[in-house]
Amino acid sequence: MFYGNSIPEIDVNQLAIRLAEAKEYLQLIDVRERSEFAIAKIPGFDLYPLSEFQQWSEKILIDLAPETETIVMCHHGMRSAQLCQWLAMRGFSNVHNVMGGIDAYSRFVDNHIYRY
Repeated sequence: MFYGNSIPEIDVNQLAIRLAEAKEYLQLIDVRERSEFAIAKIPGFDLYPLSEFQQWSEKILIDLAPETETIVMCHHGMRSAQLCQWLAMRGFSNVHNVMGGIDAYSRFVDNHIYRY
């Protein structure tokens, strides 16, 4: 969907540190489906299902600040990479894709988050 230049990535251990240190200064986006989000989520992430992109794409550009650190997550890191690229193409200068997504987060950081 939105491929091109590589987007900076953050691993799940770095994500855990960022969430502990500066959660209130982060824009946290989860692009999984609503059904996936209902199964497993990390508190603080806002849901923007990539499959509903047409419904929220203009709104997200108004709701989010392009200069604020923005961390995007999905199940394994592929869908979130697409949104990261799209945001970067629209002037977002501090976007990070979560490597391994919520699956890696549940394996390596918080095993209380359900894996699916």
